[in-house]
Amino acid sequence: MTTNYKKIAVAIDFSEQSLKALEQAIELTLQYDAALELVNVIDTKSFGAISAYDLKYAEELKNENSNKMEELKKKVLAAGVKEVGAVVVTGSPKGILTELPGVSLIICGATGLNRMEKMVLGSVAERIVRHAKCDVLIVR
Repeated sequence: MTTNYKKIAVAIDFSEQSLKALEQAIELTLQYDAALELVNVIDTKSFGAISAYDLKYAEELKNENSNKMEELKKKVLAAGVKEVGAVVVTGSPKGILTELPGVSLIICGATGLNRMEKMVLGSVAERIVRHAKCDVLIVR
């Protein structure tokens, strides 16, 4: 049985691992003539307890990450991918990345920016593998 991926999502946290995952996503998107969705989730649970500070910081980070995502989107288009989307959302990466609508393949790095995650398979990657309703590719 041959799988034909129509929409591929790649989790981007701007770590080295996620940028490797992006390279793999570009290759597979071209191979399957699929659409590619770049997804950055700002983990608001990692912020402190002061809500006013949280909202201001989250908004600044969202603007900064949106600019970075647009640069990545340009790179993907230059590589020949025809249909590319880029989103920056706030919330729980573990929840959001396992519930992406219409996605047939999720690609993510084995570890993220968290120092503890660099020692083993990252907790976000593990959650995606366990709970995603589509195929998952973990890139090292």
